[in-house]
Amino acid sequence: MKLCGIQLDGYASLAPMAGGADNSMRALCRGYGASMTTSELVSAKGIVLGDRKSDRLLSFGQDETPVALQIFGCEPEIMAEAAKHAEQKGPQFIDINMGCPAPKVAGNGGGSSLMRDPDLAARITEAVVKAVSLPVTVKIRSGWDADSVNAPVVAKKCEDAGASAVTVHARTRAQMYAPPADLSVIKAVKQAVKIPVIGNGDIFTPADAAKMYEETGCDHVMIGRGALGRPWIFMQVNAWLSNGEHLPEPPVAERMRVMIRQAQMMASALGERPAMVQMRKHAGWYLRGFRGAANFRRECGSLESLDDVLRLAAAVIEMQNSQFGE
Repeated sequence: MKLCGIQLDGYASLAPMAGGADNSMRALCRGYGASMTTSELVSAKGIVLGDRKSDRLLSFGQDETPVALQIFGCEPEIMAEAAKHAEQKGPQFIDINMGCPAPKVAGNGGGSSLMRDPDLAARITEAVVKAVSLPVTVKIRSGWDADSVNAPVVAKKCEDAGASAVTVHARTRAQMYAPPADLSVIKAVKQAVKIPVIGNGDIFTPADAAKMYEETGCDHVMIGRGALGRPWIFMQVNAWLSNGEHLPEPPVAERMRVMIRQAQMMASALGERPAMVQMRKHAGWYLRGFRGAANFRRECGSLESLDDVLRLAAAVIEMQNSQFGE
């Protein structure tokens, strides 16, 4: 599909995830066929105040593009200023986070808290659209809670304010990530606006992606948690939706190879020690889904070096070879 004139190859993109969709993850997913990627959410205030961590979160490589840089906040003027700074980094899109449920974001008026104030959401969108020359997209939730499922209203206001596309995570803020995503909300948003609608929530298999397309009429889908430890899911989705081909999960040795590659990429970007702290959770994700993996998960929490990652991968492969003949 084309999004704001930019060709997106494939059927699914990587969703923004704080602590999950870092540079290494984005590059890996693009390599496996993700249509585009989105940065971890970045504080608009942090950007404007010159916070070094916030600025680092705006960095990306060409192997991550097309990429959207996602900002969050609740003050239109600050959001506009932050968007100007983000635009200078050279992304293809600026994305406004109106969906994060984390207390430190929503509790300060940003993220999913904006679902409670559609007019403010629209003012923020308008301010950002006027501040930059790039397409501006927004990511929303179904609403704040069960009594205020207002995604179609918020999406329409953002469209009227100049948004070029809207992504819908089909859960309320109160639901966090626990119950199944309500696909009817994405369908309702699609019917309410003329801009492209991207569906998000509970895509863990190619069949999940197909179901979201079929039941909602959405223009594209985003995969978040389903890609953690499984960046190849994009290749699987593309194969299934393009020609009905079922690509199995890669063998354990290949999974460990990708895990090592991600650890190396993170170490190159952050330094070995800081990277390993972050790699601990990624390693745990790579160790899901096959027999015997639970025995190694506790080792993920003590990774200190690339050598530790190599030893862990070798032990997992040896276990699989000896016990299951893989």
